[in-house]
Amino acid sequence: MACPNSEKNLKACNCSYPGCPRKGLCCDCLTYHRAKGQLPACYFSKDAEATWDRSVDAFLKDRASRA
Repeated sequence: MACPNSEKNLKACNCSYPGCPRKGLCCDCLTYHRAKGQLPACYFSKDAEATWDRSVDAFLKDRASRA
């Protein structure tokens, strides 16, 4: 099933992983990362996202550095 919001989602998606098949498909992205105990790229700052570390620890460090 095609996502009716994929064009809109792509404009806000900051995932820098080349060839990601879930880019712009938020439901698929959330499901994928949740199953791995991770958070999606959109939760991270641009610099933190670029590390591709989607762990909760990386998220907490990123948030603390922005406070």
